[in-house]
Amino acid sequence: MTFPGQAESGAFNGELVAMATYKGLRGIISYDAMETIRNTNEWMGASARALSSYPAFAMIPNPMFKLMSAWGRVAERSFARMVIKPDWEIPPIVSEDGQDHVVYVEPVVERPFGDLVHFRVARREPMARKVLLVAPMSGHYATLLRTTVTSLLPDCEVYVTDWHNARDIPVSCGKFDIEDYTQYLVDFIRHLGPDVNVIAVCQPAPLALAATALLAEQEPKAQPRSLILIGGPIDPDAAATEVTDFGNRMTMGELDYLMIQQVGFKYRGAGRMVYPGLAQLSSFIAMNAETHAKAFIDKIFAEARGEGSEGDKHYKFYDEYLAVMDMTAEFYLSTVERIFKGLEIAQNRFTVNGQAVDLSRITDVAVMTIEGANDDISAPGQCVAALALCSGVPDAKKQQHLEPGAGHYGIFAGKSWRLNIRPLVLDFIDEQLSAPATPIRRRRSTAPIDCGLTSGNDLDGKLAV
Repeated sequence: MTFPGQAESGAFNGELVAMATYKGLRGIISYDAMETIRNTNEWMGASARALSSYPAFAMIPNPMFKLMSAWGRVAERSFARMVIKPDWEIPPIVSEDGQDHVVYVEPVVERPFGDLVHFRVARREPMARKVLLVAPMSGHYATLLRTTVTSLLPDCEVYVTDWHNARDIPVSCGKFDIEDYTQYLVDFIRHLGPDVNVIAVCQPAPLALAATALLAEQEPKAQPRSLILIGGPIDPDAAATEVTDFGNRMTMGELDYLMIQQVGFKYRGAGRMVYPGLAQLSSFIAMNAETHAKAFIDKIFAEARGEGSEGDKHYKFYDEYLAVMDMTAEFYLSTVERIFKGLEIAQNRFTVNGQAVDLSRITDVAVMTIEGANDDISAPGQCVAALALCSGVPDAKKQQHLEPGAGHYGIFAGKSWRLNIRPLVLDFIDEQLSAPATPIRRRRSTAPIDCGLTSGNDLDGKLAV
């Protein structure tokens, strides 16, 4: 994720940098201690809110009580959000005849570590474009792609990988590393059928590529129709950044010792080794402490003046930003070791359950890569490397796009995505439809019009995987 001036990423790049602030605390702050600190601050906020709201204090015209009440409300909500999974809150889809269609979030395949979720639009025939949006498992929930889902729903049948919080998964469910993640993608794609178009955002891009190669080897007819990779670290060394350099300097032993904790007794996953969400959240905030402090101070004073609301920009941003999930230790460590350090995807040496994954076996899947010119998380060059690795795909079925002026978040949400990239993605999907079931409107425009929605430039530098 990124905040103004911040380099954070669901591709684990941000975690590699952020852990510097957590370094040295490994032996002091345990999993239960972090939860105790969070719970105590939530209780203090609730207590301050209740105390300052005592009716008798209304007779004392002292702004201290309004400030105390405002601090309590903001603190209680903020610390409570850290252990709450956000709702999808997808608005109704308006049809061409002006009718609203309610969107239902329905799991179609349920697994211990993640579900395949379908966004069913009520009273609407299935769309010709079927899209599997592969969300990153990066410390934040799949709801981080809420705006991406919302933008695709009017024109596509949308499915999303909804990963579960590792702290809620019993140890008896076993391990979950990048090989298991890849196998999940294989199963999800196979379930949806060969007419699905896979869009992988950031961290899962190399694993989505590997899953497609596995299907090409094992079950060619089950391959997806197209594969769109957005800002993913296919070859992290293709364009080195500060975060990748930092990751290369850290040994796996240091990562294991500094970052991995055991889930406490409060949760169903007690005893599971994880990279705690609270640890990475504290690191994220420490990277831009002044920016975050100012945001909360401004919010407290706004609440005290009676100018705050439940739907303001502060709460909309921080309700998602503060909601973190634990990752299994084996997934975090294997991602760093095999994708970033070992470059197994970049060098076509990846294996799943002992089977070699040969990316050159992909021959029938159209492949598109999307990068942002100002992306300091997965810098330009890292994702487009997938096209060279897919040597079996004809050049006519390959496409690349470099979005000028776009940062990491802008290439899958915000203005850059909505006005420029999304139309290109829909057109690329349409080109693979040999016999569409329903008429499809072309989306590419040489002069896109801003309809007054939130600007991608405003969103760039805020939430990002």
